[in-house]
Amino acid sequence: MTDLMTGFPPSPQGQVTLANWRTSPFNRWAFQHVREIVPSADIPYDPSNVLPLPTATTDLDGIRIPGAQGTALTLDEFLQQASTDALIVLREGRIVVERYANGMGPRTPHILMSVSKSLLGLLTGILVAQDKIDPDALVTDVVPELAGTAYEGAKVRHLLDMRTGVAFDEDYMAISGPIVEYRKSTNWNPLGAGESSSDLRSFYQSLRASDGYHGGRFHYISPNSDLLGWVVERASGQRFADLMSDWLWKPMRAESSAYITVDRLGAPRCAGGICATARDLARVGQLLVDDGVCDGTQIIPSAWIDDITLNGSQDAWAAGVFASFFPGRRMHYRNKWYVDVDEAPLLFGLGIHGQYLFVDRRNRIVVAIMSSQALPLDAAMISLTMSAVAELRRALTVPG
Repeated sequence: MTDLMTGFPPSPQGQVTLANWRTSPFNRWAFQHVREIVPSADIPYDPSNVLPLPTATTDLDGIRIPGAQGTALTLDEFLQQASTDALIVLREGRIVVERYANGMGPRTPHILMSVSKSLLGLLTGILVAQDKIDPDALVTDVVPELAGTAYEGAKVRHLLDMRTGVAFDEDYMAISGPIVEYRKSTNWNPLGAGESSSDLRSFYQSLRASDGYHGGRFHYISPNSDLLGWVVERASGQRFADLMSDWLWKPMRAESSAYITVDRLGAPRCAGGICATARDLARVGQLLVDDGVCDGTQIIPSAWIDDITLNGSQDAWAAGVFASFFPGRRMHYRNKWYVDVDEAPLLFGLGIHGQYLFVDRRNRIVVAIMSSQALPLDAAMISLTMSAVAELRRALTVPG
């Protein structure tokens, strides 16, 4: 394979561009250099107030992860097969496993894709506790510009839980149609010849068709999350990047700045554009393990975390298309988080191409994974990852 982005200039075969950055093999370089491809806004950290992550290295060489055709993979074999760029596992707030590949390191930001939605959900919960956002408010009451679109009658709660009746096909492999126009509006795809520049907020005027009722089945569409980001900015009167910095990144004592991609008018891609280090993503998970508290300060309302864990609709989930990726599991989706309902519920964020944040609150385990998989949604890789996390949890759970 031609080396990516090497030489001055790089060869045409190794050039990563706006047209190819999310496709393999170009994503292996692009996912760690997104701000060199797409405009972005900084999410600052406080360098004078960083939460230490002590190391308590644990020997996990003995774990075996069930693979295809009856194979059993070591942890390192799983990471290679899953095109993993970073893995961090915390137990009781300590790093027990930390692995990097593909040139990534502890201070390298990596795109989170739709794990960004889960961070948006946490920020929304913080603002709900401040009475700046009402989950039962109509979206059009907060953003009147949405009047006449398919979001008419939708509540903020429907955005949070992906239960709007808006007609939109989240087909990651599409080469034309609404999802491609959506990506162009967010600066994620180049314009075609003769096309005029668009922007994210204007894009919503094209969403006028319904395919169900608001509050019905789980219907995963990314524009819901970018619209929630607009709601957050409108309700608070602040930029999303600043809100994320002031209310989550700095209070949880991150060790690096994050950033988020923006459109040509500065609208943030809350649905998938946050880039952060693996350690800081793990700190988000630890904050959930600690019931939203850092250094004795309540950052995320504990009631919001409990709401994520307890109050999603399994019926809505079962009626949605994502249930097929998690066969045999009792699941729900709440406040932008997936929940595997079990005696020890597993909360997680999931992003295309293999991005994950898993949180086992009961056993105080966090698993952060960043990858550059070839396919956006790979059922075999999702199944393998769920098996790997199950084995990690089993190995790290203290009996009793």
